[in-house]
Amino acid sequence: MDLSMKWLADYIDCNDMPIREFCYDMTMSGSKVEKYEIEGEEVSKVVVGKLISVVPHEDSDHLVICQVDVGSDSPIQIVTGAPNVKEGQYVPVALDGSTLPNGVKIKKGKLRGVESNGMLCSLSELNLTTHDFPYAISDGIFILGDDCELIEGKDIKEAIGLNDTSVEFEITSNRPDCLSILGLAREAHATFGRAVNVPSLKYKGVDGTASNYMSVDIKNTELCSRYIAGIVKNVKIEPSPRWMRERLRACGVRPINNFVDITNFVMLEYGHPMHAFDLKYVDGSSIIIRNAEAGEKIMTLDGVERELSSEMLVISDAKKPVAVAGVMGGEFSGIMDDTTTVVFEAACFDGASVRTTAKKLNMRTDASSRFEKGLTAENCKNAIVRAFHLVEELGCGEVVREIIDADYSDKLPKMVEFDYKWINAFLGTDILEMDMIKILQSLDFQIRDGYVIVPHFRIDIKCKADIAEEVARIFGYNNIPSTIVTGIAQAKRTEKQKFERSITSSMLSMGFNEITTYSFISPKYFDKINLSETSKLRDAVKITNPLGEDTSIMRTSVIPSICEVLARNYNYRNASANLFELGNEYIQVGEVLPYEPLRLAIGMYGGDSDFYSLKGAIEGLLESIGLEEYEIEAAKADCGFDEVMAFHPGRVAIISKDGKALGIFGELHPTVLGNYGIETRAYVGKLNIPEIMEISVVDKVYKPLPKFPATTRDISVVCDDSIPVAHLEKAIKKAIGKTLESINLFDVYKGKQIEDGKKSVAYSISMRSHEGTLTDEQADGAMNRVFKTLAELGAELRS
Repeated sequence: MDLSMKWLADYIDCNDMPIREFCYDMTMSGSKVEKYEIEGEEVSKVVVGKLISVVPHEDSDHLVICQVDVGSDSPIQIVTGAPNVKEGQYVPVALDGSTLPNGVKIKKGKLRGVESNGMLCSLSELNLTTHDFPYAISDGIFILGDDCELIEGKDIKEAIGLNDTSVEFEITSNRPDCLSILGLAREAHATFGRAVNVPSLKYKGVDGTASNYMSVDIKNTELCSRYIAGIVKNVKIEPSPRWMRERLRACGVRPINNFVDITNFVMLEYGHPMHAFDLKYVDGSSIIIRNAEAGEKIMTLDGVERELSSEMLVISDAKKPVAVAGVMGGEFSGIMDDTTTVVFEAACFDGASVRTTAKKLNMRTDASSRFEKGLTAENCKNAIVRAFHLVEELGCGEVVREIIDADYSDKLPKMVEFDYKWINAFLGTDILEMDMIKILQSLDFQIRDGYVIVPHFRIDIKCKADIAEEVARIFGYNNIPSTIVTGIAQAKRTEKQKFERSITSSMLSMGFNEITTYSFISPKYFDKINLSETSKLRDAVKITNPLGEDTSIMRTSVIPSICEVLARNYNYRNASANLFELGNEYIQVGEVLPYEPLRLAIGMYGGDSDFYSLKGAIEGLLESIGLEEYEIEAAKADCGFDEVMAFHPGRVAIISKDGKALGIFGELHPTVLGNYGIETRAYVGKLNIPEIMEISVVDKVYKPLPKFPATTRDISVVCDDSIPVAHLEKAIKKAIGKTLESINLFDVYKGKQIEDGKKSVAYSISMRSHEGTLTDEQADGAMNRVFKTLAELGAELRS
């Protein structure tokens, strides 16, 4: 909403307010100011001049030499090529060193050898149009009319009214009353405590009744609760006076003619859209407010034919629609130059219906943007009376005194309980009851018998908290002391949030960088990771209105996303990358919403990155989040992860516990690396977070320092090269039992001393009892159990 400060000054004394102070205080009281603009701010040293003489230039057939009185001791000489200048006229004169809009500088010079000490200005050079001054011409010098201050040397901005300040407000959707000059004037009155001068709501009129000219019939009273129609006869269509044109221009509305301008003026002033149309184009002299018929068409004022549907509300005559209710009039519903009788309408339409209609027809207007937020039926009467008052003030027609008022609106005022003690407790303040009453009365609320009577235009007030908000914003948010919130349970993280946070902390501590990728992906991603054509992961949720093919489905695997980011870093010539993301996958589950499991994706390349560094990072993470007794083994084709084909065979492993697959990691397949344009080895992992969280031991248990010494044994065995060392470790742990403190692999050897197809594996084993010092017999017994168990796996002690 653009507010003209000149217009505001008609209703409240604000001329002495610095604009910055006004904007700040209005923002702090709840009416947020976006910006302000000073009209003509760029224009300087442009004054009113009177043409004393105009003579032809001797060396030109189109230039003239003008002597211009600009209020100085002597006239100045200006050469111009404009054909419409004559002696005695008043014109805008840009003096030597002046500035025009868009930063244009004017300097004195010579034209065909004759000195010119400035420039005579046209409308466009002052950033104006013939809508602002209808009597001017667009292709010549602006000849000032009687509505300007014709004083030689006067600043042109003051002389023609190009000196308003426009303030742009951000109006929230629950405050349609502030989409008006009067609404903002009421806010300024409450903010600054200055009296409001509301315009007169009276008109004399001439004898007669509008029902003698036309009839009104509302067929749908739910979508139109009130419709007022009035008649103005013997109209004179002409330009509006300068003061009206100025105010419309400052509020961003283009002046057209007096009747159109009156409807726009009232819409801006009262916030209630109106419409004026020529009675002779109303067939049958009847106005019918009804639902459109399916397939019915109307040519709107913008010259576009639009097809209507049955849920849309229209204003029609006896034969056809003449306007889309609350949105825009029809082609022949406007004011023409030969109009003699005008119908003024002011109505109240259902906001949701107007919004739906405007959206379907793709024609959002100033009127629809107001109606859709919710306007009150009571304001209809104020708007039409104000319009008739302006008609008489401008002398542009005779108002027929009696109007047609079809009113089906609810007349009961809204009432909300007033309890100043509750408000103080709610706000944490100690405001006196009388001070609260004064604040509410300044906003046009009335206090009666313990209730607040809500003014009709405040559709946002529904409960005591709303009343408290009104008190708080006018009292001043900065004046409310800071207090601790009481009576509300303290917010805390859920177990799931804590678990995810511990994952993030652990990954960051290991030097990985967190990333976030889009859940929307391209179907081509599946081919890039070698996903099988029969994989269930290809059955992805499809986006009904995608931005493009690259974001047309929801991802069923996080691996393509992490690969994309690795490729991007590689292409940006980053020497190495260590990345992770906690993100969701979206798995189809019949006709219901997809299952959205959380996954951890890990990716790395460059530096010291290899299969074992990724494995170590994953083991460090699992230890920190409390996953115990899990297994890591080589992945097979049926390992439970369809993405297994994305990995290099023989360099990929799965993490599992009790037969449940928890994750997969390894080196990317060379084909996949080529698909992503990565020319170095890269390593990727994926962990199933909900499954891991379910079996993790989150609570940390304190273990006292050991009281008894540990016993250490080293063991070296020879086994088949195909036996994973993890199987050997598992066997050793099971054989020793509770006394095992740690087991560390310190050597794996293949060479001349070892038979082909065999390997030597050496472990350091530490045993400790918390009940007493282990004896040699106990330690030897444990080791004998180890030898026996390893022998069952085909592992023998190395001689």
